[in-house]
Amino acid sequence: MTRRTDWADHAYPASPTDHGDGVTGDPDGHGAPRDGDVPRDGEGPRSGGGSRGSGRGRGRRGRGGFGEAAGRHQDSGSPYSSRGDKAEKAEPPADPAERARGICLRLLTGQPRTRKQLADALAKRDIPEEVAEEVLSRFEEVGLINDGAFADAWVESRHHGRGLARRALARELRTKGVDSAVIDEAVGQLDSEQEEETARELVARKLRSTRGLDRDKRLRRLAGMLARKGYPEGMALRVVRQALQEEGEETEDLGYGDF
Repeated sequence: MTRRTDWADHAYPASPTDHGDGVTGDPDGHGAPRDGDVPRDGEGPRSGGGSRGSGRGRGRRGRGGFGEAAGRHQDSGSPYSSRGDKAEKAEPPADPAERARGICLRLLTGQPRTRKQLADALAKRDIPEEVAEEVLSRFEEVGLINDGAFADAWVESRHHGRGLARRALARELRTKGVDSAVIDEAVGQLDSEQEEETARELVARKLRSTRGLDRDKRLRRLAGMLARKGYPEGMALRVVRQALQEEGEETEDLGYGDF
């Protein structure tokens, strides 16, 4: 490592002898410039073949010039400046339509979605409304969005999987933005007989867990379970009374007001 006191000599080694260039040699091999040969501040080296003096002048200007050049590059916004680097690295904003298509495709990959669900997602991501409408309409044309098929599949899955009645199914589809006419057609797949049969199956599975309770409490618990799943009050009470009768409970005195 060069010592601080030797830096000048390390950077600008002197000639051991005087070659007539304005530098006198010394026994140690270190030369010193004559007073008249030292360039003033801001002044370049004097002409005249001086290797030591001109070398010092060039060295100072070279060192200073690098900083000045770097400063000029930075001020001008050249590729060497941090500002230029950021400009080069920054990507131009993506086309809104392309962004909208990407968002919709990602959402549709996991599960089917309604048009309203996708429209809400695009709005949250600041996609312009007119762009969103154009992209969603195109997705409908090619069959990637189909609210009718979505509603049909929803009714099939939620009725058989969760035992939901038509009223509860319609309520869920409305929250997903499905049109009323489409909802009516989808829930119309379930007729009253099928709905009541599902209600009986639900009560039969729940009945055992209510044994040991008094009759009125069993009635309220079972009928309440059917009500939460969207079954009409009359149907719920009728199904529960029949199930309790089959277990030997007296239900003749039970009316609709007990539900």
